[in-house]
Amino acid sequence: MERFAIAIDGPAGSGKSTAAKEVAKRLGMVYVDTGAMYRTVALACMKAGVATAEEAEALSVLNGIDMRIEPGQGGQRIFLDEKDVTAEIRTPEIGKGASEVAAFQKVRERLVEIQQELAREYPVVMDGRDIGTVVLPDAELKIYLDAGVEERARRRQGELREQGKTEELSAVMEKIRQRDEADKSREHSPLRMAKDAILLDSTGMSAEEVVQAILAEVKKVR
Repeated sequence: MERFAIAIDGPAGSGKSTAAKEVAKRLGMVYVDTGAMYRTVALACMKAGVATAEEAEALSVLNGIDMRIEPGQGGQRIFLDEKDVTAEIRTPEIGKGASEVAAFQKVRERLVEIQQELAREYPVVMDGRDIGTVVLPDAELKIYLDAGVEERARRRQGELREQGKTEELSAVMEKIRQRDEADKSREHSPLRMAKDAILLDSTGMSAEEVVQAILAEVKKVR
């Protein structure tokens, strides 16, 4: 299949991963969850007893681990030192650590190399926070997916419930606000909408409606 890349950026809880997975599945493309890579680095730091807010230590951990990604149309599996950690990295604590390690330029540079290599090998749907601006600036289609803070918090609540966890909506909203601020204010590759991206506000939209909206944009460029 010829090279074709769809970049989906947006803040935490905007529905990027859900939409990207389904779009990739329907188009027969490979889904790449870049956030999972940063989460895996954060998990490795925590297992090593290293603070995710310390750049030199986080980079040392990254250089010493074996992180392997198995891409597929239905999603990706991510392995840390040969252990499948795809589910283990989906916690608020790991998410916070991921935002911290993602602020470090050397960490980002290494992971961006991996992401770009995947895009050269496969037609990809890639989601994250700097895909359209840094990782795949020449992507054929760029989507910036957003939603209101309360709606994003309710989605996170649902994910937590699926994991058997409960948390007050106000607490989840505050964590999302903090994550937004960290992602938008970091020095290297901050979260921002690419100039040629299409803004899609998913507030009030079902997951299927978001997917259909993205597929409609694909038809315009493919």
